Amino acid sequence: MVGFRPGIARCRRLPGRVSGLAIATGLLVAACGSAQTNSTGTAAAHTTAKPSSSSASPPRTSTADCTTTCYTPQQLEVAYGVQPLLRRGIDGRGETVVLPELAETQPNPPVVTDLRQDFAAYDRLYHLPAPRLKVVSTFPGPVHPWLAFGEEVLDAEVVHAIAPRAALTIVLVKGTSLDSAGQAVAASVAALRLGASEGGIISLSPAGQIGGEHCVDDAQLTQLNAALQADADHHVTVVAATGDTGAAGEPCALIDALGGSMSGFTPRKEVGLVASDPLVLSAGGTTLDASHTTGAWIGETAWGLPDGSPGSAFQASGGGFSHLFRRPSYQNGVQGIGSMRGIPDVAADGDPVTGIAVITSNAGEGYTLSGHAGTSASAPLWAGIIALADQYAQRHLGFVNPAIYQIARGSQYHQAFHDVTAGPSNTAEFPPTTITGYRAGPGWDPVTGWGSPDAQVLVPLLARYAT
Repeated sequence: MVGFRPGIARCRRLPGRVSGLAIATGLLVAACGSAQTNSTGTAAAHTTAKPSSSSASPPRTSTADCTTTCYTPQQLEVAYGVQPLLRRGIDGRGETVVLPELAETQPNPPVVTDLRQDFAAYDRLYHLPAPRLKVVSTFPGPVHPWLAFGEEVLDAEVVHAIAPRAALTIVLVKGTSLDSAGQAVAASVAALRLGASEGGIISLSPAGQIGGEHCVDDAQLTQLNAALQADADHHVTVVAATGDTGAAGEPCALIDALGGSMSGFTPRKEVGLVASDPLVLSAGGTTLDASHTTGAWIGETAWGLPDGSPGSAFQASGGGFSHLFRRPSYQNGVQGIGSMRGIPDVAADGDPVTGIAVITSNAGEGYTLSGHAGTSASAPLWAGIIALADQYAQRHLGFVNPAIYQIARGSQYHQAFHDVTAGPSNTAEFPPTTITGYRAGPGWDPVTGWGSPDAQVLVPLLARYAT
């Protein structure tokens, strides 16, 4: 989920209220400045594919600065080994990443904005090509298709940062989809089934997510697993965030977590759906240390308290062991994994202190540059990595988990991944209750999985080993 950390230097907390059916997030962005633009435009009334630059003019100048609080696209590209691939033309072209997102009804900048205007400013500031955007609004019915809550902007801009030539298809679900586990399952199943006809990668965070494993019954679980199996059968990779409540499962009404209200929430030690399904590539969160000058990777640790916020839905990398799914064959023999499915599989930057730069357009003129974080950042980052691998392989790799584990257990593990071995645990605190978590260690662990990518080595290996 999208998040912020109060008190970051030179940042201020923004007021926020989500219009329409999706309510306000208490996990707001931390603004790091603004710049004047000449951008104008209104939400389009159709859902056909369209470059983002067609409806909003880019900013002329920028005084925005996020150099000490969040990473730019270019810094992420260097830190995670993407830049050498981009120089070779491996930039996601020909691939499509599908992003299920909550529908919005009215603009409320900088919380609910026009995605085309957001991208116009983002691409101009960071010298990126305009993405090819498509919005599918089959499920919510008549809506303003280009209106985007901050979560959607984060998802889309992070994929674009890693795979700048990949197309982005936004599949809108009803704004009420996260009001209960039953509604979340229905929305997730629908989006997963439709997504298979739209692109080769589906990234879930949080629309499409459901909450803790205890939130579903057998029938709902069967429906969800069948949709994921259909995606695997169609060679579609599904990437999902593990959540931001550490070793505690998220609420069954995920809208409460997005809204910042955890009152009445009874925490329990569990993992969340859909990340725990063995057919999903689950992404956890880390604390990235990279040069703010060159982007060079310096180090990485597990993300947890105190960088998270106790009592909130934004505390630590989700991770642990399923109560529903037996250990899949690709996890056989992995040290630290018992008889049940362990998550995450992989990880990337998710710490609010080391967040990712996101741009949202303001009302009238200007834009807000802000640092976003959580596993809602690491999941789309990995979706971008898979888009690069699909392009490199000249085919949709589909269900990549067996290949990920084969590479990680081989001789090139430390070249293809940054093994995260230290940092705080993913213990979650909901005073007076503490859910004791796990710690990172060498190899796979239930906080960061196998670690974060070094794409210049990992992408060719994925193309070779994924069947």
